[in-house]
Amino acid sequence: MTDAEAYDRGFAQLSSHTVGPLLARAHGARLLDVGCGTGVVTAAALALGAEVTAVDPDPAMVELAARRHPYATIRKAALPDLPFADEAFDAVAGNFVINHVPDTAESLKELRRVLRPGGALALSWWKTGEMTATSVFADAIEAAGVTYEPPPRPFTGDDTPDRFTALLARAGFEGPAVETVRWRHRVDLDVWWASIVRERGPRFGVISRQPPETVERIRCHYTRLAAPYAREGFPVCAYLAHATRGA
Repeated sequence: MTDAEAYDRGFAQLSSHTVGPLLARAHGARLLDVGCGTGVVTAAALALGAEVTAVDPDPAMVELAARRHPYATIRKAALPDLPFADEAFDAVAGNFVINHVPDTAESLKELRRVLRPGGALALSWWKTGEMTATSVFADAIEAAGVTYEPPPRPFTGDDTPDRFTALLARAGFEGPAVETVRWRHRVDLDVWWASIVRERGPRFGVISRQPPETVERIRCHYTRLAAPYAREGFPVCAYLAHATRGA
């Protein structure tokens, strides 16, 4: 299994819960799926009849998404620099990508640039403190006595609804608003462990780099911490921002 396939079995399934609300806010004949990953938003937008262009900075994600969705145009690219003409799209959807960009304000300006006047934008990100599905991994690492420095989060200063709507307004968007989306992520706990560890992402890749006995110790703590959610699923919360481009 490749890292991209592990992501598809793990985080892509978790993030798929917001695809419907995202596309309800950002719909149009020409849609850009920014930070497409393995293509969960692309697939849903194609099913709705959109002409989809999708971008992601990871070559493996681009290759997998292109193989699965031959009717979409999929390219390697990342915010805040997109290889498209001004006003190229009727809508832009970004599912859990704005929280990874190096510069939120510049990325919003770039998304406005590629939207036509009146075009719709919808972006989602995780609500800090309500991500049980991943916090169990961080807690398990800590309980196992592994010391590591999590990667910095440039988006932390912009992740509240008030702050983000203000950024949207300053970038030239009209009617900015933020909704809260909550759900339970129901998943087999062993599959969830295997997917997150195998993905070797920036936050939890530290697990796979440990000696086998340490990995097993982390897993024992994970099993203990995740057990209360085995039946009902992990409670998860995300924000969904939407706005339209002004003239």
